[in-house]
Amino acid sequence: MWFELGSLTLEHLYLVVISIFIAAAIAIPAAIGLTRREGWRRFALGLANVFQTIPSLALFGILIPVCGIGKITASVALVVYAILPILRNTLLGITGIDPAIRESAVAMGMTPRQILVEVELPLAARSIIAGLRVATVATIGTATIAAAIGAGGLGVFIFRGIASVDNEQILAGAIPAAIMAIFADEGFGWIERKFAVS
Repeated sequence: MWFELGSLTLEHLYLVVISIFIAAAIAIPAAIGLTRREGWRRFALGLANVFQTIPSLALFGILIPVCGIGKITASVALVVYAILPILRNTLLGITGIDPAIRESAVAMGMTPRQILVEVELPLAARSIIAGLRVATVATIGTATIAAAIGAGGLGVFIFRGIASVDNEQILAGAIPAAIMAIFADEGFGWIERKFAVS
């Protein structure tokens, strides 16, 4: 039991980390691009919102014919769900910067790349981290459903417990997932506060 719990916890953590990493690698550059193309913002955010509203089991069902059953399908679905909060918060962080700050950077002779790296991203960092925080906590919860398509993780205990009407099995999956979400929330919260102080 304990060995299986450790193994499934690591599988769950793997799904979450990989999904958040890929979602951030897509959403943050996309948000930076959208700050330069205002006309595309509504469409991009609308598209992300549409994907966000698809029920997770339905999305798994749509992806299975394309990606098969297992971790790849689960990861793709989790990435889709994680993109919106990261994209939205990155956009809010960058577009919320006082235009006078950008004007000062331009007056100092900074290039657009320098303004992005040395001014915009540091000032937007707290908002970006908040997006990562929301996405990570949500992904930890959503990843439990991935067990329904053979992707493993703590959802294995939950589905097994539901099938056998065994509350201990359900709690064996739900409690570690909740603890993981609390630690992730507190960890990102600590990083946010560090940026607030600096």
